[in-house]
Amino acid sequence: MLTLIFLTKTIIDIYVMLLLLRIWMQWIHNDFCNPFAQSIIKFTQLFVSPLRKILPSLGVIDTASLLLVFLLITIKYPLLLLIQEKSIVLNPYNLLLSIISLIKAVGHLIFWMMTIRTLMSWISQGYSSIDYLLYQLTEPLIIPIRCIIPLINGIDFSPIIVILILYTINYLGIDLLGELWLAL
Repeated sequence: MLTLIFLTKTIIDIYVMLLLLRIWMQWIHNDFCNPFAQSIIKFTQLFVSPLRKILPSLGVIDTASLLLVFLLITIKYPLLLLIQEKSIVLNPYNLLLSIISLIKAVGHLIFWMMTIRTLMSWISQGYSSIDYLLYQLTEPLIIPIRCIIPLINGIDFSPIIVILILYTINYLGIDLLGELWLAL
């Protein structure tokens, strides 16, 4: 039972992250010739393409992907409850939990992008397609902090500041919502 719950949660979470990356890449006008960006598009195209026929993009916002993210997050917890307790509960609180879970998923995505970008900067020195994509995705978050805290002896501390801000927001969520924040 725990294995099925783990697999279901992990598959939904990974697909939500890929969809959020797709939304973010379109929002910042990412270079879609990048092989890693093309992989993300291919992984998500199966479910986004039919939705896009019904719900076109609004400017730079990929509304089809955003709707799919919201639907996946909304059905995740009732689905996990169905697997665990063989019952399903649908109530208006699921929508509130979905919004909170979406905010938390965006925070996780930013955290992992910053972490991977930092680690990749030590290893590949910016020569891989993943480096370039992570640079394009995270640079809009880093630039305002870099204006306040410049490079110190050639070391860029701005990704660390972004991660500290994310941790602060996470603890604020714990303070405000307690166990609910941790359960999501």
